[in-house]
Amino acid sequence: MSTIVTVPKNGNNVSNSKNYATLPSLSSWVDNFFENGLGTEFMSNFNTGITLPAVNIKETAEDYILELAIPGMKKSDFTIDVENKMLSIASETEIDNEETSDQYTRREFGYGAFKRTFTLPDTVEQEKVSASYKDGILLVNLPKRDEAKQKPARRVEIS
Repeated sequence: MSTIVTVPKNGNNVSNSKNYATLPSLSSWVDNFFENGLGTEFMSNFNTGITLPAVNIKETAEDYILELAIPGMKKSDFTIDVENKMLSIASETEIDNEETSDQYTRREFGYGAFKRTFTLPDTVEQEKVSASYKDGILLVNLPKRDEAKQKPARRVEIS
């Protein structure tokens, strides 16, 4: 049987005769600062780049399909490689906007990059992997080898 014991974050013993538990330790203060103080309020004005896109993987009788939601990019922004049973999907973009008028010059720039790597099963026909990008969705089609495709059920006659 396990017993759960609550121990303060700074590691002090609760039953310590000198009760320092009311004062936060430096480590707990720093932890709280980074957990609470640097939340979205502080970071909301900064371009943090592209986050790692989530991937949906579907399997059909004929192939596997990867869907990545990556809006706001062009087909030329992606690099897709297949090598040694590995599929790598990467993107790197730089944005540089400059607006000039008589009174001011405003310049905004940003950078974003990601790379997702997948180990392909032996059942994928690596030479026939294809991809398309439309409406912010990158679709990667991984066709199955003929021997891996689902075959219709065959009725066995009893003799």
